[in-house]
Amino acid sequence: MSRFIEFSGGDVEAYLNAQERKDMLRFITCGSVDDGKSTLIGRLLYESKMLFEDQLSALEADSKKLGTQGGNLDFALLVDGLAAEREQGITIDVAYRAFTTAKRKFIVADTPGHEQYTRNMATGASTAELAIILIDARKGVLTQTRRHTYICTLLGIRKLVVCVNKMDLVNYSRETFEAIEADYRAFAKSVGANDITVIPASALAGDNIIDRSSKMPWYQGPTLMAHLETVPVGEDLRDLPFRLPVQWVSRPNQNFRGFAGTIASGTVKPGDTLKVLPSGRQSVVKRIVTADGDLANGIPDQAVTITLADEIDVSRGDVLCAAGEPAEVSDQFEVQVLWMGDQEMLPGRPYIIKAGTKTITGTLDKLKYKVNVNTMEHVAATTLTLNEIAVCALELDAAIAFAPYSQNRALGSFIIIDRFTNATVGMGLVHFALRRASNIHWQATDVNKDSRGQLLKQKPAVLWFTGLSGAGKSTIANMVEKKLHADGHLTYLLDGDNIRHGLNRDLGFTDADRVENIRRVTEVARLMADAGLIVLVSFISPFRAERLMARERIGDGEFVEVFVDTSLAEAEKRDVKGLYAKARRGELKNFTGISSPYEAPENPELRIDTAKTSPADAASDIVTYLKRTGRL
Repeated sequence: MSRFIEFSGGDVEAYLNAQERKDMLRFITCGSVDDGKSTLIGRLLYESKMLFEDQLSALEADSKKLGTQGGNLDFALLVDGLAAEREQGITIDVAYRAFTTAKRKFIVADTPGHEQYTRNMATGASTAELAIILIDARKGVLTQTRRHTYICTLLGIRKLVVCVNKMDLVNYSRETFEAIEADYRAFAKSVGANDITVIPASALAGDNIIDRSSKMPWYQGPTLMAHLETVPVGEDLRDLPFRLPVQWVSRPNQNFRGFAGTIASGTVKPGDTLKVLPSGRQSVVKRIVTADGDLANGIPDQAVTITLADEIDVSRGDVLCAAGEPAEVSDQFEVQVLWMGDQEMLPGRPYIIKAGTKTITGTLDKLKYKVNVNTMEHVAATTLTLNEIAVCALELDAAIAFAPYSQNRALGSFIIIDRFTNATVGMGLVHFALRRASNIHWQATDVNKDSRGQLLKQKPAVLWFTGLSGAGKSTIANMVEKKLHADGHLTYLLDGDNIRHGLNRDLGFTDADRVENIRRVTEVARLMADAGLIVLVSFISPFRAERLMARERIGDGEFVEVFVDTSLAEAEKRDVKGLYAKARRGELKNFTGISSPYEAPENPELRIDTAKTSPADAASDIVTYLKRTGRL
């Protein structure tokens, strides 16, 4: 009798109910390039009779035209749908497929093996309960095999199936299989993976995929499908404390206000007392509303709208928790990060952090260590590049409700987004909140910035001069300060070269050091403005991200960006220090405008065209602007 689903007539409703009651296994296939992941999934779909006649006809036609099996069925074409994938014979994107057997329902994610697309593999692994890691029997355990195994364990996948594929190409050698198994188990132990099943197979020939292979009588374990059908899965999230990240505040009319989201863990019923985090306010559940009517109980993975007995402030990104077992709240964490961006990660640079339904600005602090995926050694590093993994600190602009990823995937994970391109550049997992976050509190003082400004008879402000080296920033800033000083204003000029003699003398000129350079001077300028001063900052500050960070830290009303616009050719003519000449000769690395980029401001408050305006006239124009806008 076939293990796969066949409907031969009868009670349709009973048949559908039986299918609905089956449990579901979400799994991922991963491994190195050309290990046979797509072929394996194609074989499973084909053998489970989940292909319609037109799909089978298309597969036969595509196999003759595009296949790599000499006209025979090329099962990889069932999931390699992108034109680029078919042309190159590799998987690029994540392809999801569903199929059913008599015992269980499945959703499988076919993920790319190429190192360039590791980020896509991590996306597929983020929702999986089991991973099938394919190894080409001819090649053995490779770097990408180790990387994918490590990522799977990081993402909480505890059940691993190692499919040593293409055994037909090594004459079904038992010695080859056992050597690969020993090598893999030794590595898996080093990353804490213990629940491992290793199966010798040939996805193309069908050996040990559905039925036991007569060509490997020495293997006595389960076939791949038999294992997938019987492996225990499913973490009972109902036993965990109740958590619901609020995705939407539903207000269709003045008589209804509910908080919609998907239950991440625990159960809830009318009458339960919930706490809203991070605010800490409490109320009682009135109703649990769904499209099909009210529920008596809400369980994990259900999309519901909860109404409360009291009119309390709840917003998107808040988390509804069981009042007796609330989640933790913090704004600083130790995290593990997988970097997915083509541009390197720069500690101190602000990124958009999306944690659950909450979107907030945050920065990644200096790296604690980077992980060598070959040896699992902890390596010192200052930045991260594509596909690298590290442990570091994460600092957010506001506190969020969270749980360690090992306890709750929904509340313990986040993605990192570039603020200018909106590209996802990383993903992270929360280990724990840093103690300093709970031990340090803001101390309120009675004398504030406004009272200090009144005493000095001026409004605090930060004039941020940016431009290429040699543009004239320091010259103009110095003239502006002299004019303000002559008018009786208390000022201070922070010059880039001067600051590097003291506060920032430990920093070089790498991108990471430039970010830290601007972060430090931003905090100094903010403190001086808080003291009531008019602060003039003259720094190249080449990156828009850091200038935006400075604006946000200081405040739009007090931050004035002055773009001293000079062409590169003109700046080189004024090169009294000889820096451009050294950079052209390769003696100065990471020099802005030559070997490091300058990102010109897009909407500065003031733009000074030094080809048309003298430094003295520029200084007068700036002071006039400050008076006209009420800042003096």
